[in-house]
Amino acid sequence: MDDGGWVRMATGEDAPAVCALLNAVDEIEIGVPETALKEVEEDLATARQAWVAVEAGRTVAYAAVLDAGADGSVDIDHYVLPDHQDAGLRLLGLVEASSRELAAGAGASEAVVHLHLNVAPTLDTALLTGRGWRTVRRHHVLTRPVSPDTDPVPDPPAGVLLRPCADEADRRAAHRLHQETFARHFDFRPQGYEEWLGRIAPAAGTDWSLVWIAAVDGLGDAAVLVTRDDREGMGWIRTLGVLEQARGRGIGSHLLRHAFAVYAWRGRDTVGLGVDTENVTGALRLYEAHGMGVHYAVDTWELRLGV
Repeated sequence: MDDGGWVRMATGEDAPAVCALLNAVDEIEIGVPETALKEVEEDLATARQAWVAVEAGRTVAYAAVLDAGADGSVDIDHYVLPDHQDAGLRLLGLVEASSRELAAGAGASEAVVHLHLNVAPTLDTALLTGRGWRTVRRHHVLTRPVSPDTDPVPDPPAGVLLRPCADEADRRAAHRLHQETFARHFDFRPQGYEEWLGRIAPAAGTDWSLVWIAAVDGLGDAAVLVTRDDREGMGWIRTLGVLEQARGRGIGSHLLRHAFAVYAWRGRDTVGLGVDTENVTGALRLYEAHGMGVHYAVDTWELRLGV
């Protein structure tokens, strides 16, 4: 960076500037700005560490260590404007060093760092491959138009009762279901209740009326649907999970159509979600069967750092 720029730790006060940067990146990568200020505020509030690069008074790059596990796994974020790759490289070095330190502190033999990037990112991927990064997975962000005319509230399958997450007991049930239904998914990291709650309901709060639990006769609570209505451009399905013993009864389809109906009623015209293209439960086929299509694709990049 030249004399007019600097790198420093990010704080909550940087949220508007970081949000503006992320939306500028959105416009380049997917054609529309889709980052909400609340999302950035949540990340800055819960990140292990975060940095910004500022040039001529403008935030041109941002990176954060979002989470780290006891096994050495680390999730990071990284955003940079195309003509500021030097700033992006400096921040990349910072998150790598922090990841190594966190893994060492956890007693792990190596840090396994994951970064999710658009398949055509503003970051020069030669900077990644030159430092040993490689792609290991692809996710799709899927969307579907919704309206009250085409998406009425569906009737539940026989023996299934859907209820909103109303109290502490329901929140604990939602946590248990999330942990059990995602246990076999790529890059899943088990979380205790308090840790999970801190991620899903940070200080900015969450609307628990947009979280539902499905109970099944003979099985009890067997599925969970977690959504949020604070993203730019669309309602968002954050988690949709069904216990293995309850699959094949149409519960996943019901939860999906329920989300379509609720967000249509709330005035949204689009619902979106992210899905691993190699999901072992066949989730991608389910979503496509209900009219969801690819909005954009994301690659998971991985770097292994010895400690």
